[in-house]
Amino acid sequence: MSSMTYSGQKPLIAGVGMLPFMKPGQSEPWDKMGEAAARLALQDAEIRYEDLELAYVGYVYADSTAGQSALYHLGLSGIPIINVNNNCATGSTALFLACQAVSSGSAEVALAVGFEQMNPGKLGLIFDDRKRTLDWLTARMGALLGEDTGGALDTAKYFGGAGLEHQRKFGTSRETFAKIAVKARHHAANNPFALFRTPLSVEEVLESRPLYGMLTRYQACAPSCGAAAAVVVSPSYARKHSLRGLVEVAGQAMTTDTAATFDGMIGIVGADMTRRAAEKVYEQASAGAQEVQVVELHDCFTSAEAIFSESLGLCPEGGIEKYVDDGDNTYGGAQVVNPSGGLLAKGHPLGATGLAQCYELVHQVRGTAGPRQVSNVKNALAHNTGLGGATVVTMFRGA
Repeated sequence: MSSMTYSGQKPLIAGVGMLPFMKPGQSEPWDKMGEAAARLALQDAEIRYEDLELAYVGYVYADSTAGQSALYHLGLSGIPIINVNNNCATGSTALFLACQAVSSGSAEVALAVGFEQMNPGKLGLIFDDRKRTLDWLTARMGALLGEDTGGALDTAKYFGGAGLEHQRKFGTSRETFAKIAVKARHHAANNPFALFRTPLSVEEVLESRPLYGMLTRYQACAPSCGAAAAVVVSPSYARKHSLRGLVEVAGQAMTTDTAATFDGMIGIVGADMTRRAAEKVYEQASAGAQEVQVVELHDCFTSAEAIFSESLGLCPEGGIEKYVDDGDNTYGGAQVVNPSGGLLAKGHPLGATGLAQCYELVHQVRGTAGPRQVSNVKNALAHNTGLGGATVVTMFRGA
């Protein structure tokens, strides 16, 4: 199945929790982070762990049943605990499943948790004695880019190759990509949970260590550790328990790859999945991109933000340079993109990222985002994608 949406009653986010993202080696162990984020979300929702009917726990770098190991610290209630792994879209997949359960009526209150304890340096394999799951995708990338890529890391080749393709098609300047990194740091300065809060200039970004193509070191997210969580409830449960601070999941869709993915590097990194998911969400929510005030999108590299801004319809195809130069991606513009600092500055602990986006946007909709608050938020959009492939797009609005 290439796409999936939920139907039925609109789920509500009743509570969210998040820990500050940290460099590898500085965080608590993964189970303690998962427990802490879940506790914070339950406290925010004013719901007890014993009231939950099921939980979805997302992570990439941990053994099976890590979800149980984290949540057993909260209690032994016997509820179903489902472990989720969907590459970089893991956190949003856990949220998607919790929303599916509530929307379908199979549960009235569910928990989604995501955590990651990462190692420094490049992403590694858990199992190095068998075929890699992304070998087929990497082979397609090699056919498009050629085999002589200078020993660059695969992730940099994916997104650097997509950036080069964007430049060839639309003439996008190196400075445009660099400005996205500058904006990320500028936004992160107001986020105490962000990993990188020191400002950068365009010159510093461009002069940092080359990665691949137009990408440099400051245009890539870094390994990080952290956790985030959300409590999802039905409208009837919320009324019965007089819950407050509710945020509606007005639309949500998950997509996987189709044949169109492999037409070029822009497709391979998730542009087509993103476009199809966004179209479904806009239809469900009866609101398009131009009616969105704030966006948390998957900016693992600056080229990713450029490409996904277009795929989400925030600007026309090939229009990212004007969108950035006009300041339409920041405060005072058409939308504020990644007020949290995004993956580039906030950090990217794989299993936590999608739920960290939910945390930020729930506070934006509530009007409780402090110095990061975007004015008059009516619609808030989240976008989380993983290679190989999965994309989840979610629209939040006041209940």
